[in-house]
Amino acid sequence: MKTIVAYKSKSGYTKRYAEWIAQELGCDIKENPELSDIMRYDTIIYGGGMYAGGFNGGKLITKNLDKLSGKKIALFAVGSNPGREHEMKIFWDRVLTAEQQKTIGYFYLRGGFDFDKLTAKDKVLMKMLKVKLQKTKERTEDEQGMLDAYDTPVDFSDKENIRPLIEFVLK
Repeated sequence: MKTIVAYKSKSGYTKRYAEWIAQELGCDIKENPELSDIMRYDTIIYGGGMYAGGFNGGKLITKNLDKLSGKKIALFAVGSNPGREHEMKIFWDRVLTAEQQKTIGYFYLRGGFDFDKLTAKDKVLMKMLKVKLQKTKERTEDEQGMLDAYDTPVDFSDKENIRPLIEFVLK
């Protein structure tokens, strides 16, 4: 079975996970793929970052499921949030229909946050969020952690996090 790990990464956390997965499976890897790059594979693993509730590049898969029929598909999203089950359900319900969730494997892999690695556009957006958080009088633990990460990068990535995805692909 030919397998590929395809991904889009802005700050490196998704790339790190993609490399770990490809290494574990001994398969091909492709950054910023086109549909033609993945069509010849039987198993497609696609990873992208979570940004403002969206999934970086995920539409490559979700908009082309008819063309990818018969292939095993696994998606992984990478973000800095803790990945609480109820929050991830909301996210995945936006990305995949209930029917798609029955056949596609989907996983959250916690990454990190490093303001210095962001693009200029993302820095502007994140500065606006920072101002909003600073004005919040009673912050949640997550909000305070996000504020702290502007000055001190955080990295929660862990190779063990790929285990459930690997098991899905191998079964």
